[in-house]
Amino acid sequence: MISFTVNGKQRQVDVPPEMPLLWVIRESLNLTGTKYGCGIAVCGACTVHVDGAAVRSCVTPASAVAGRKVTTIEGLSERGDHPVQRAWTEVDVPQCGYCQSGQIMSAAALLARKPAPTDADIDDGMSGNICRCGTYQRIRAAVNRAAAIKKGGA
Repeated sequence: MISFTVNGKQRQVDVPPEMPLLWVIRESLNLTGTKYGCGIAVCGACTVHVDGAAVRSCVTPASAVAGRKVTTIEGLSERGDHPVQRAWTEVDVPQCGYCQSGQIMSAAALLARKPAPTDADIDDGMSGNICRCGTYQRIRAAVNRAAAIKKGGA
């Protein structure tokens, strides 16, 4: 049994310790917002937060989160009004939308580390997330917008 907190709720799962966190989240906990992309931690679609840091859940074993706090896209904001989620909507970032939960989770972690990032910071901080639709300019604009929202600029 592996015990950890997911989106503010204490959870226990009976899974093999080496099972990827992604599959625990999707199959055992039925939280399907976190997506499978590549399975080798390259694309970023599976990004979640573990104790506030962005991690690739496809290569993180379930045993690595025992006693820790995991946040998925479903737990980022109860009403979907986190500054990054608001900015994503305002800037109209998604096209196909598949990578967006991972993009949003990476952007939220970036802004937690750097509340006022430069474009270079954003490009560097988001470089591990692949968008097949190529909306990188809108992603950068949304991260800048989210930083402004967090500062109080509506």
